[in-house]
Amino acid sequence: MALPSAAELPSPREPGAPYRVCLVCLGNICRSPMAETVLRAALAAAGLDGAVVVDSAGTGDWHVGDAMDPGARSALASRGHDGSAHRARQFEPSWLSRYDLILAMDTRNLVDLRRMARGEDRDRIRLFGAAGGLGETSDIPDPWGGGPDEFGHVLDLLGAAAPVIAALLARLLETAG
Repeated sequence: MALPSAAELPSPREPGAPYRVCLVCLGNICRSPMAETVLRAALAAAGLDGAVVVDSAGTGDWHVGDAMDPGARSALASRGHDGSAHRARQFEPSWLSRYDLILAMDTRNLVDLRRMARGEDRDRIRLFGAAGGLGETSDIPDPWGGGPDEFGHVLDLLGAAAPVIAALLARLLETAG
């Protein structure tokens, strides 16, 4: 699969500073913290540890302060990742200006985030699956309430997209730097 152009990602707000990425789902207990863990690993493998800062949040407030869903944590652990330190947060509109790139897990999250945004901030909000080469309308399905197969499927999608996103960020930062 050919990589999309790095020009498709927004340029850094502050050249020379770490590129800041926020991954967003609905409750910040399943998809976005799983994506955060997987993308961090892909960034480290690409030599971008410290050059890119990744965190996550949810559009809803139901789970603020909660640990990652046990199914998500278990799925991550089965693939050698640790999600035990995660605590859910809600995305705040005031955060839009602090991130270089905001990746929504699905179209609903994308619409909610773009509704919060104004001007150039809207162009910094993308779908994780689309950025990761899974297709322009690729939603990462919500595994909440599902079993190991659903969480495993989400990890498969995140695992396919994260290295593509890391490679795009590497090219972008090389060009910007």
